Amino acid sequence: MTIVLDSPVSVVDALRGDRTLRPRLDHASASGLRAQLEDGIYDVLGAGRLDRPIVVRAASLCQTPDSTNLGASTLGRLRGVLINQALRLMSIGVHIDSPFDDVVLAWRGQGATNTLIDAMDRLDDDERARLATDVTAHIVTLARSLGEVPGRWMPRSSVRAAQTLGGGNVILRDVIDLMIGTTGGHVASVALFDVTTSPLGEGAESAMRFHALVQTLRTSTMPLRTAAFSSATGEIWIRDVDDELLQRGVNEVVACVRQMWKLQ
Repeated sequence: MTIVLDSPVSVVDALRGDRTLRPRLDHASASGLRAQLEDGIYDVLGAGRLDRPIVVRAASLCQTPDSTNLGASTLGRLRGVLINQALRLMSIGVHIDSPFDDVVLAWRGQGATNTLIDAMDRLDDDERARLATDVTAHIVTLARSLGEVPGRWMPRSSVRAAQTLGGGNVILRDVIDLMIGTTGGHVASVALFDVTTSPLGEGAESAMRFHALVQTLRTSTMPLRTAAFSSATGEIWIRDVDDELLQRGVNEVVACVRQMWKLQ
């Protein structure tokens, strides 16, 4: 399912959908997916122990030796961090009056000290103005599409997960920008929401599958839906999580491990 900016349906409503149409909670698939991953990783790496584990992230799945990450510039990385901070504020009902200033203040208020904060402090007036204009436009697009996130849906932002496979030779690391719903009850209700400041492309599809796969392994239950939203275009891709989607995720992880192993 694809929803564009002009749709009257909010992102949150689209993610949750009609409860009466949700599938029953799947507790059975996770063990089989893990076994397939273990078998595939063994076929690639064998039984030996690597000096350093291969770490697979969502971004790893769409990288090639000659690929270029257009979002890797300093301004691009700052934009991504600030949009993620805006999502965190929106998910807990914080009203944003001055998009750029409010999210920068909230980001700094976390007390983190890192190279990106240093980079922000080194921006000249023109760069800061350009970043402020860019971030404001993305936040407006996100706020217009997201909709209210009720607290009863238990929104969690920047949810981190790690799964160790292959006897410690492979680690799947993931961060989900926003997760709503719980694994309790009798029907699937967890929805995974990822925000990118770039237009959606093939990499977004792979990331959606990776998020769903890691979440299934982490909780031993299959999530309801996985989604990717572009704050650049207002477009959202939403996929119901099923066996086919997760199987593609397994195949992509194994292929990524094989590629990364060859490059070591």
